[in-house]
Amino acid sequence: MLNEALQYAEAHRDQFLSELKEFLSIPSISAVAEHQKDLQRAAQWLADHFTSIGLHHATVHQTEGHPIVTAKWMHAGPDKPTVLIYGHYDVQPVEPLDLWKTPPFQPDVRNNYIYARGSADD
Repeated sequence: MLNEALQYAEAHRDQFLSELKEFLSIPSISAVAEHQKDLQRAAQWLADHFTSIGLHHATVHQTEGHPIVTAKWMHAGPDKPTVLIYGHYDVQPVEPLDLWKTPPFQPDVRNNYIYARGSADD
């Protein structure tokens, strides 16, 4: 099963990388009020992506703070365990900009690593 998953991931690598780059291009900086619309856009991107990969009830929930996104897949069967995956889609400010080799919201792949704000902290 693991081998099949790895083969699938490799076969779809370009698609997955493209989708990740699209997501990383959204400047969802939660600590900066000017980026509230970007937080909304990132939340909606996630909900839409969850739906596109087969999850159900992908919803953006508005809160007093930042929106949260939930989605479900309920087809494993009643005897299977529930798995909760928790993560964040917001990022920290990008300053100081002069330390970046490439713009923080223009994902760049170098030596098989992707560099962009928020690409590797979850």
